[in-house]
Amino acid sequence: MRLIALNKPFGTICQFSPHETRASLADWITLPRVYPAGRLDSDSEGLLLLTDDGALQARIAEPRHKLVKRYWAQVEGAADAAALAALASGVDLGDYVTRPCQAQLIEPPATLWTRTPPIRYRAAIPTSWIELSITEGKNRQVRRMTAAVGLPTLRLVRVGIGALDIFSLGLQPGESIDLPTRAPWDGITR
Repeated sequence: MRLIALNKPFGTICQFSPHETRASLADWITLPRVYPAGRLDSDSEGLLLLTDDGALQARIAEPRHKLVKRYWAQVEGAADAAALAALASGVDLGDYVTRPCQAQLIEPPATLWTRTPPIRYRAAIPTSWIELSITEGKNRQVRRMTAAVGLPTLRLVRVGIGALDIFSLGLQPGESIDLPTRAPWDGITR
């Protein structure tokens, strides 16, 4: 069994098949028969786990296992207590209501790598950084949640899955590392 952590760069699609205009996982991972455990849309970046074990892939990705995924979202606008409370209590997205989560305002992260290309800058509109810890991970969920409370996401970085943290792994965009499969990653490999 293999478990690989990748810092997925912005613009990379979460598939191994080639794409006409975007990088794919094959541009960063050359190992055969490993597959992403969950996804990040091409506009999102950060920690992505890949494995060759289907049961492990399910334990990481499926919401019923309630494995916490932690994100840093740079949003357009000034996040206030009401927006954070709305995010934390669960957001009605029309087709479903998100599970309650943890949401907090954070300082602009100094440890974060520079994104290429950078986000758009508008002098008249402030931005805020929010840390969200969710257990679902549905399609574009964090982006939809922040937009629903009036704070569209400008940049989205997954910084943690379970006890794994992208910064403690020391991964820059495009870098990957094999993880020990017997380590206690919050129940991922048990």
